[in-house]
Amino acid sequence: MLHLISRRMGSLVARRATVALTTSSARMSSHGHEVSETVDMSRPMYWDRLDTPLPDKVYKEELTAADKSLKQKEKGPWSQLTNEEKIALYRLMFNQTYPEMKQPRSEWKTVIGGIFIFMGFTGLVVWWQRVYVYPARPRTFDDEWQAKQLQRVLDMRMNPIEGFASKWDYEKRQWK
Repeated sequence: MLHLISRRMGSLVARRATVALTTSSARMSSHGHEVSETVDMSRPMYWDRLDTPLPDKVYKEELTAADKSLKQKEKGPWSQLTNEEKIALYRLMFNQTYPEMKQPRSEWKTVIGGIFIFMGFTGLVVWWQRVYVYPARPRTFDDEWQAKQLQRVLDMRMNPIEGFASKWDYEKRQWK
């Protein structure tokens, strides 16, 4: 019996190792329904950032016929290029300009909304705990009970030198 289990485990480990060590970029998900792409992070990538004026690679790598002819015109004098052609050449290299990158984004709205949702959920949890989890307030917290307790302390003359009894006038029955 142990021999069968160890053989089964050995084949399972061998299959998993074969799948894990394959070099294909698309691998099947755990149940074989979805395909997930792996990204090689060692290769240059494109991104628009204010602190990095020149990305690692150009924005548009696959050029159309019009883009290729424009790239040929780029090798000549730039004074012959129109402004639209210069902008098109810029858009081949970069996705956004600096003013476009500096545009205010509405991401703060998402952050504030998330904070309010979290605070609202927390408030609901606290309310639920107060209603269903915590017991009722003890009767010793009532004003009537505390007044009776104070009167009891005064009647017993507890701590007559520095405590409540020292500040109570027993003859006039009022605070000194």
